[in-house]
Amino acid sequence: MSKRVAILLSGGGSNMRALVTSMTGEHPARPALVLSNRADAGGIAWAKAQGIATEVVDHRPHGSDRAAFEAEIDARLRPYAIDIICLAGFMRVLTAGFVTPWQGRMINIHPSLLPKYRGLHTHARALEAGDQEAGCTVHEVTAELDEGPILGQARVPVLATDTPDTLAERVLVQEHILYPAVLRRFAQGNRAPLYLP
Repeated sequence: MSKRVAILLSGGGSNMRALVTSMTGEHPARPALVLSNRADAGGIAWAKAQGIATEVVDHRPHGSDRAAFEAEIDARLRPYAIDIICLAGFMRVLTAGFVTPWQGRMINIHPSLLPKYRGLHTHARALEAGDQEAGCTVHEVTAELDEGPILGQARVPVLATDTPDTLAERVLVQEHILYPAVLRRFAQGNRAPLYLP
């Protein structure tokens, strides 16, 4: 039986689109819900157009009460009998109170070769460090930011002419290949890391 996947995002949802379009045919998972903290997120409009259920949980009314925000997300997820959560550009840090019950069933894509450059501004930091290669990582989500077990990585060379934006564009191409490949394996119970050339 196919695993039911919820995809959480905050923006245009290009990784969500890559995941959704991969979940066809004999795929072991299917998209059950796209949830955003922003009603104007482009990914929400796209998911609706595909006939996928959507939910919006605006973080702003909750102010600094992250527990209340996360409780509302959890309440929105439950009716959909979600098996796997994929974070795809969800720009809110989730606390241990939310992550722990979902641990082992929640994955994220991060635009660096973890453990390098956890958090934000990964491409600028890679360029400032003089790195010869950059890339992206899919990992299990744990209570510690960007520290969960690595499920897959893809690499790109850093060019002498690169800016953070040009590097981000090339890494994003690899994200759209890596994330669907890892999700397929993860939904089948395969947690072995996948390293793309």
